[in-house]
Amino acid sequence: MMRGFLFLVLLLFFLVPFSCAQLVPAENRILFQIQEFLEYPTVLQGWNNWTNFCYLPQTPSLIITCSSGHITELTIVGNKKSPSQSSKSSTPQALSGKFSIDSFFTVVTKLSSLKKLSLVSLGLWGPLPAKISRFHSLEVLNISSNFIVGEIPSSIVNFKNLKSLVLASNLFNGSVPDLKGLKTLEVLDLSDNHLGPKFPSIGNNNLVTLNLSNNFLRSEIPNGLNKFTHLQILDFSSNKLVVPMPSFLFSLPAIQFISIAKNQLSGALPASVSCSNNLKFVDVSSNLLMGKLPACLGSSSRNRTVINIWNCLSSTSTKYQHPHTFCEKQAIAVKPPSRTHDEKQQSTIKLGVVLGLIAGIVVVVGAIGLLIFFIVKKVTRNRVQGYKNDTFGFEKNSTLSKAADGGNARRTMRMVSLGLPPYHVFTLEEMEEATNNFDPTNLVGEGSHGQLYRGWLRDGSVVLVKCLKLKQKHSPQILQQHMEMISKLRHRHLVSVLGHCVVTYQDHPNTASTVFVVLENVVNGSLKDHLSDWRKRDVLKWPQRMGITMGIAKGIQYLHTGGVTGNDIKLENVLLDETLTARISSYNISLPPKVGFETPHAGPDHFTSSKQAEKEDIYQLGIILLEVIIGRPINSQSETEDLKLQVETALAESPSKLRDLTDPCIRGTFAYDSLKTTVQIAINCLEKEPSRRPSVEDVLWHMQYSVQVQEGATNSGNLSGNLSGKISGNLNNKFY
Repeated sequence: MMRGFLFLVLLLFFLVPFSCAQLVPAENRILFQIQEFLEYPTVLQGWNNWTNFCYLPQTPSLIITCSSGHITELTIVGNKKSPSQSSKSSTPQALSGKFSIDSFFTVVTKLSSLKKLSLVSLGLWGPLPAKISRFHSLEVLNISSNFIVGEIPSSIVNFKNLKSLVLASNLFNGSVPDLKGLKTLEVLDLSDNHLGPKFPSIGNNNLVTLNLSNNFLRSEIPNGLNKFTHLQILDFSSNKLVVPMPSFLFSLPAIQFISIAKNQLSGALPASVSCSNNLKFVDVSSNLLMGKLPACLGSSSRNRTVINIWNCLSSTSTKYQHPHTFCEKQAIAVKPPSRTHDEKQQSTIKLGVVLGLIAGIVVVVGAIGLLIFFIVKKVTRNRVQGYKNDTFGFEKNSTLSKAADGGNARRTMRMVSLGLPPYHVFTLEEMEEATNNFDPTNLVGEGSHGQLYRGWLRDGSVVLVKCLKLKQKHSPQILQQHMEMISKLRHRHLVSVLGHCVVTYQDHPNTASTVFVVLENVVNGSLKDHLSDWRKRDVLKWPQRMGITMGIAKGIQYLHTGGVTGNDIKLENVLLDETLTARISSYNISLPPKVGFETPHAGPDHFTSSKQAEKEDIYQLGIILLEVIIGRPINSQSETEDLKLQVETALAESPSKLRDLTDPCIRGTFAYDSLKTTVQIAINCLEKEPSRRPSVEDVLWHMQYSVQVQEGATNSGNLSGNLSGKISGNLNNKFY
């Protein structure tokens, strides 16, 4: 019996390699550190001190391979969406602000025996540190579908044994380092980044897969690729590659898949072009190709699929082609500038242009500074015309003045940084880069005056880009000055403007044609979304609703403090961030007057208009208060008046009737006195006569009282309904 047991133990000992049975303690600790750095993703949950990592079953999401007590392969695939994976209905998911990519790779690089490392869809963010080159034995590196920003570190060329490099679906930008030193590289995937404009220097004829799609490459495809005799998959789609179309690609001996769609390749392919027998798929759509395709690409066959739509090709079986003139004009527009023979003269010209630009910028900045100083000191009041869009308003007759109110002078607008990046004047190229050339998949909204796109800046931050087509002529210089005024509007309860870009007409450089406004991206939906969805509405108990409406009122107060009135305050224009903080996304700033018109001086009618616009904001706030109380959007003016009458009647009759009008989701969570105060605020805000409506300061005073009553009841545990309604009889008087 004992002999049999010992024999079984020895048998198991020899059947299981000792090298796999135990991981060295240091690497055991490293895995737990990785788990903590990645904020305990689902795939790594369940690890404990008794986990034998070398024996974990391999899955598509987790692979840990050991040899001689060391980890040689680590694959972790999470479920966090990167920017390229998120759709209109979803948002990217990065690790929290506590994450440090430098510290993370300091730990991971201690796995000195690693040959394969895959960290996919884990929400990694920040610039890839140069210390990644410490992996001396690495053969496979895959850090795709994350939020890695900045340039690819040049130290990556130190991987002398690297066979596969996949950095796809990140936020890398700039030029790719010279990769000629990676002699063993077989797979290179840098797709879905912001790389460019130069084509990467590869020079490795061992490549089997080369994917550079969805970047910002603007150069020609190098002729050196004709030496890539092992290349099977080639994807350069969705860039801005220009003339000429390289015909040798189709005859590479091993090539099977070619996609060069959505570029700016032009000209005609020679009729003598031959195709490799291995070629199965070709996509040259959405370029500027003309003439006839070679016979081997002319039509699809059983063994080869060819997509050639949206070029200017003749004799094709599809009608989806542009006219010949379209490709001619577009090709001229994107043609690279010719190179002069006198390089010294060229450098001198470039230097002159740079110095001229610098001088111009200094003059413009100085002028803007003087203008702002003048506005602050002289309190200039302009009444100008403009127009408005759905998310960021340019409203006719809106004001930027510091109007007097009952003898109290408005305070100077404060600059609230809120941890936001400095205001930035963007170039058109940066706008195209951020939105992937205004890709329709990034379109999140469209109104009568412009489109709203989701975009990604070079630092990885997600923004919204509003595109406004100007219907009136405006001077770019004056428009820039007004945008500078907008840049000062930063507050905790506003969706702040992060920058802008003014585009002028090519034939009229002194007239602006388009303005791009770059806004914060608030990802948690609008207050209307939350009140329209019963699951989200149920989260908004009375204390949360009081906090939200208080935030809206504070945002309005900040705007009124700077004289920004007549704002579009509606449920759909109040966004909620992750902490349910209210952020007003639509507020009105005047545009400068049309070119050739003088700015009128502020007069009595200007102040009257400003006062009326303030009271309109208060009325809209009253509607929101009513909607928050009843728990649903109000769809018409008549419905507003009916509901106001109902709550007014219930307030006068009995607490139980008022309670019955409230959203069932908040019953049992409010103190009656807090509810009653808020109802009275809403009724006063909805007065038909504007002069009888309270100021925003008065609203805030009583909302603060309501909050204090609520907090007192919460602390005492009396939320079941203090129905006595003991509230100050001076409530109405305090509003006036």
